[in-house]
Amino acid sequence: MSTTELNPTAPANSTELRAALRFITCGSVDDGKSTLIGRLLVDSKAVLQDHLAGVQRQGETDLALLTDGLSAEREQGITIDVAYRYFATESRKFIIGDAPGHEQYTRNMVTAASSADAAVVLVDATKLDWKNPDLELLVQTRRHSLLVNLLRVTSLVFAVNKLDAVEDPTLAYQHISAALSKFASAAGIAVRATIPVSALKGWNVVDAQPGWCGYQGQSLLQLLEQLPVTHADVEQPFAFPVQWVEKFSSSSDTSQGRRVFWGRVAAGSVKPGQAITVLPSGQSATVAQVLDHARRPSDIEAGHSAGIVLDREVDVSRGDWLLAPGQIEAQRSLKATVSWLDDEPLVPGRVYWALHGHRWVKAKVSRIVHKLDINTLAEEDATELPPNSIGHIELALQEAVATLPFAQARALGSLILVDTASNKTAAAVLVNA
Repeated sequence: MSTTELNPTAPANSTELRAALRFITCGSVDDGKSTLIGRLLVDSKAVLQDHLAGVQRQGETDLALLTDGLSAEREQGITIDVAYRYFATESRKFIIGDAPGHEQYTRNMVTAASSADAAVVLVDATKLDWKNPDLELLVQTRRHSLLVNLLRVTSLVFAVNKLDAVEDPTLAYQHISAALSKFASAAGIAVRATIPVSALKGWNVVDAQPGWCGYQGQSLLQLLEQLPVTHADVEQPFAFPVQWVEKFSSSSDTSQGRRVFWGRVAAGSVKPGQAITVLPSGQSATVAQVLDHARRPSDIEAGHSAGIVLDREVDVSRGDWLLAPGQIEAQRSLKATVSWLDDEPLVPGRVYWALHGHRWVKAKVSRIVHKLDINTLAEEDATELPPNSIGHIELALQEAVATLPFAQARALGSLILVDTASNKTAAAVLVNA
């Protein structure tokens, strides 16, 4: 993966620009994530006057309240759950996810990042020793940047916030952007841009402030309008997790009286005449019909929902996979990167439920290979993984699952681990091999 900063002015193609961009804001606690989103909404005229009047506090507008909707969030002044907001400019539509910054809510941030096209990582200049050219970044800045990179978020943007509140914003931006560049290079993270902003005052958020802090580039919104969406894994072998089996279809003209298997194509594409294999049964069949979400016959690519009718009746249930024959190996042992989200540490030998697509299998962590030190990026030997840590593990499954490395195919290369007793999500697992 490239470690150099990407050209922030390189636009996505016209097809990508027509698609809504899903992006999240993340970073440490109180870095100004909710305020930044509020500023984007207000300055792009996406907030109604009555809604704006409802977030007035002592005669001033509290922009953070436009996204912090839970009563606990308003009482504590923090973001707990992911809040989604929608807005549009003349150029593009956007779906924003405001991810919490607290370490204990990392699982919520991972959930939001897993479906995002871009991530804006906020860095609060007032929390850093900005006068020091060798300053240290906050742990959550590092953790969130590493997580969005692991989750294959297409574009990462650093926004250095609250520069209006420091004595020398130009020097602060210079030192902080250098520290971010050094960290990203060491971690192998490709960065689209590092932008100086003031979410409170609106500088460089919607309208550019040329020359402020020595920065001559686009505003945050101008950059977001040109970022690409995440490409579906169309070039990979066909893979389809069955979500729902329609036993008796009223559309006999399209299903020919056979069952229809509904779900979203995870990789590759599907069309009539294509041979498939069913996992786990191993039965073979041929695709007779492919229906889109409106039941119209159509070829379907990865990322889109489909209904598949086979040429003969075979045993297929929710959780099964329809696969291109002989192209995706089913495995019971996996080497993976894990983001540990449970409140209890991960120790080898414990058994969890693993969810792959819509299929549940029992899984045991057979070995912790190493733990990643968030500060130094060194790989350390470990006998357990504490909450909110990142590491490499070996996973033993009770039944074989068809996987590809996460770097090749998101849906095929990702699982979640769920505690068998509490049913809490314990980990996000990304397959390496």
